[in-house]
Amino acid sequence: MTAAVLQAPAQKRAPKRVLPGFRLTLGYTLFYLALIVLLPLTALIFKTFTLTWDQFVSAVASPRVIASYQLTFGASFLAALFNAFFGLLVAWVLVRYQFPGKRIIDALVDLPFALPTAVAGISLTALLAGNGWIGSLLEPYGIQLAFNRNGVVIALIFIGLPFVVRTVQPVLEDAEKELEEAATCLGATRWQTFRYVIFPTIAPALLTGFAMAFARGVGEYGSVIFIAGNMPMISEITPLIIIGKLEQYDYAGATAVATVMLLASFVMLMVINALQAWQRKRGGA
Repeated sequence: MTAAVLQAPAQKRAPKRVLPGFRLTLGYTLFYLALIVLLPLTALIFKTFTLTWDQFVSAVASPRVIASYQLTFGASFLAALFNAFFGLLVAWVLVRYQFPGKRIIDALVDLPFALPTAVAGISLTALLAGNGWIGSLLEPYGIQLAFNRNGVVIALIFIGLPFVVRTVQPVLEDAEKELEEAATCLGATRWQTFRYVIFPTIAPALLTGFAMAFARGVGEYGSVIFIAGNMPMISEITPLIIIGKLEQYDYAGATAVATVMLLASFVMLMVINALQAWQRKRGGA
């Protein structure tokens, strides 16, 4: 009996893990997501189902709501385009150049992340209103940046810039400079080097940053309401429509409009995930 035990091959012990096993962690993950994410979204959808189809269409497709869709998505798209261009410039300067105060500027890029959105809206209004530092200089020329659609775009530019910079910056840092040097040695100009060597490398990250800034702008509320003017059919954003319906105790109408925004958010999330998968695929290749 003893000899048989000695001759039996020693069983390998499973390596000890610092964290609990897969089943336990997966269970906690699913429970947490269901409690924090799925349950509120399910309540939102079920509340919307209390409306008939005609009531739903009337709630989400009234002229005032349609105008808010156009402003919200249009301003978010313009702000994301602006941030895609200037965010790329900021990321390029932070990665490729050394200058005094670089760390301070790099930290200021993250300021919209840490700053409460209401504070951002009040600050922009104080600067751009007719009696503000910048607005008072532009108003004599007929240029108004506050309390209209221009203010909405400016507020969305402010809160969306970090998404582009922080998405493009690490890709620029990891870019192979040898390829740029090889292109220069072969006679390529700076523009040709950027167009054919650098831009294809950073394009997926730039598109991802654009999509994230666009998605952030669609759901923004706090920084916009102070500078938009909130005039129906002119400068009223969709989140404000939802708040207004809630204040009127029209919960079903508010959830109907919120459901439309939820569907738009899902579409944008799918686009962002597809862009990130494309970026990883290009990086692996």
